[in-house]
Formats: sequence, structure tokens, C-alpha cells
Amino acid sequence: MEKYIVNGGKPLRGEVVISGAKNAAVAILPATVLAGDVCVLENVPDISDIHYEIEMLKSIGASVERLGRTRLRIDTSTVNSAVIPHELGVKMRASYYFLGSLLSRFGEGNVPMPGGCDLGARPIDQHLKAFNALGASDELDYAMICVKAEHLRGEHIFFDTVSVGATINAMLAASMAEGTTILENVAKEPHVVDVANFLNTMGADVRGAGTDVIKIRGTRNMHGCTYTIVPDQIEAGTFMVAAAATKGDIWIRNVEPKHLESITSKLRVVGATVTESDDSVHVVGADRYTSTNIKTMPHPGFPTDLQPVMGALLCTAEGTSIITEGIWDSRFKYCDELIKMGASIQVNGRVAVFEGVEKLRPAPVKATDLRAGAALVIAALMAEGQSEIAEIQHVERGYVDIVKKIRALGGDITKVEIPEDALRKAY
Repeated sequence: MEKYIVNGGKPLRGEVVISGAKNAAVAILPATVLAGDVCVLENVPDISDIHYEIEMLKSIGASVERLGRTRLRIDTSTVNSAVIPHELGVKMRASYYFLGSLLSRFGEGNVPMPGGCDLGARPIDQHLKAFNALGASDELDYAMICVKAEHLRGEHIFFDTVSVGATINAMLAASMAEGTTILENVAKEPHVVDVANFLNTMGADVRGAGTDVIKIRGTRNMHGCTYTIVPDQIEAGTFMVAAAATKGDIWIRNVEPKHLESITSKLRVVGATVTESDDSVHVVGADRYTSTNIKTMPHPGFPTDLQPVMGALLCTAEGTSIITEGIWDSRFKYCDELIKMGASIQVNGRVAVFEGVEKLRPAPVKATDLRAGAALVIAALMAEGQSEIAEIQHVERGYVDIVKKIRALGGDITKVEIPEDALRKAY
């Protein structure tokens, strides 16, 4: 097992270059199945979730070649199976995007019930609703989700709840369906727009992504392309909060400032200085922060994936801060770990109340999920002294070279290997 050793209390200073968006990339790799051709993807984040999806693509017959650390050549002309193996699919939630792409191209898709972070109930009923509306049937067979259709036809679909995954899966399934599909009450996140742009580059006709209504005119004439994945707004937001939390000074490069408006606004409210330019943001921390209230919502609201890292900052903000989680049921597990570091937090269902303390103190903690792990890294950088963070495999599912990037900013963080017996005793 591996863990992070963090010696905190030092401001982070310098500049960091943001990698490609995880949430876009994990949908775009399965989408290459639609091309039946060669796609070259650039700015692909080198993270474990992408490594898993590469293995999934290979398992169904695709050829995947690395042209560089962030460039992939994917040939899906040789795909000869519509079944994602159970042992691969359960490793990450985004494996369900293969349902939409395989169904669209081959008329069937078989994917295991998805894994990923434990954030409470995360049903895929809205995905299946879209597939059914397009003419597909579905069944659960030995923990495999199986969808099948003799013929997909465009349809008017209204989602009962706003879902990023269902919106993207519906776009994938409808891209090669006969006729026009209209999707309403859709997700508008930047990575939804990026997937739509990628589909259009492959020959699809997807319009309206980023608005409340998406229209898709089906086509069978999909083809390969070269495409650059959008920068990761969550990684960018994480480093923005890290700059503020450590009272540092960081230029965050290779970003879309418009995608960061909700976090920029909150950082300014609590007292940090944020300056925007064409493709970067500059965050300068303050000596003291004031409390604020946050409610996570679908884009353009405050993103749920940045809620935990903002929670770390609010631990030492003066006064009472309230975070209301509007997306997931179990996103506050990280609060128990912050309490070990001296935070004063009360959690009641989807609401967490933070009473600002003077400072956090070092402690052994463990990452309960991807974004919780990022929050604990920031908390450890805030606390003077040595902290240990276990279960770091969660963190490395979504952040490229997080140790290297933090060290380049002056942070004292090291990844070490420890025996599992020692880990169990400590945590």
C-alpha cells in the first residue's frame, strides 16, 4: 500500500499547468467506438481511470497506442465484442459510457454494474430511460447491465433529474440513431460540451450542448478524427483552493476561466484574490478568511466535486460556514477525517456546519473517495507538522502527478510504500 507523507505549514507558490479533464476523457474514450476508425486524442490525463478504460477498449478488440504521455491513437475498426469484462468494468463508474457507444454502433452493449467512489445511491435509471425511449430493451443478468435494440430511433426525452452521465450516454446512443433526438433537462457541465464537440468532430450532429436542450440528428457516417480534450476544471479549482488555503500565490495555467466562475466567486467572497486572464487564473491567499455558505448544484452552480476541497479551507475561516450538498447523499465522509485534524464540523444528512478553528493540526487520515482525498491533501498542507494520508489510490484516479505538481510549488509531500499491517494499525 502507498500513502502520502505531508509536512504542512508552507505556502504554495509558483505556477501549475492543468491536465486534460478527467470527466471528459472517461466519456470520450468509450465514444471512440462510434468512429469505427482511428482517433487521435490529445491532452489525455495520465491517471488510473484512463488506464482502466484503455484495457476495456483492448478487451473488446480495439487497438490503443501511446504516442506520448498525453496522446493516444485509438483504432476501433477492429472492435469485435459488445461485452466489457466484469473484472474491468467494476473498477470505475464511467465504464457505463460503453453502454451508449456499443448500443449505438452494434445494437447491444453489456457492461457490469459500475464501481467508483462511494457517494451514496447513484442509480442509472435515467440512462436506461433514454435507451428505452430510443427503442432499446434492458435487463440485469449476473450483475451485468445488458441493453439491446434491433433499431434505434430518435425520440423526445425529458430527464427526471439533471444527470451528467445520462446526458452523455443519451448523446452517444442517439448519435447513430435514425431521425432526430431531443434531450431536455440536460446537464450543462463543460465536459458534457466537450463530449458533444468530440462527437461532432467524428461526424455527429449534436447541437445545444451547454444549454437546457440538446438536439441530435442521427447519422451512420461517423469517422475518425484528432481531438484535444478540454482542461480539467476540477483540478484547476483544487489548486485554486490550495493556493488560498496555504496562504500562497499560484498561477494556474491551461484553464478556461469561464468554467471556474463559481469557485472564483466563492474564493473572492471568503477573502482570497483571484485574477483572470485568457487561459490562466492567479490566486493569492489572505492571512484570514471569512465564513460563507455553499450549496452544490449542477453547472453553472457550485460543483459537487469541489465541495470537499472548499470544506478544507472553511475549517479555519472565521465564523460559521454551511455546506449543503445538492447532488450526492454521502459526500461528507471526509469530514470525519478533518475532525481528526482539529476541525469543528457537524454533519446532518446533506448539510455540514463548519465552525472555524484557529488552525488544523497534523494527523493520520485516509481518503474515502477521490475528492475527499484532495481535500485531505489540502488540509495536510495547511496544518503545521507531519500528516499521513492513506488510501491514496482514490486521489490518483483523478489527479495527474499531484505529488510532483505540489512539490514544484514548494509543498513538502512524498509518496511512500508501507506494509498493510502497519496501515491497519494506524488508521
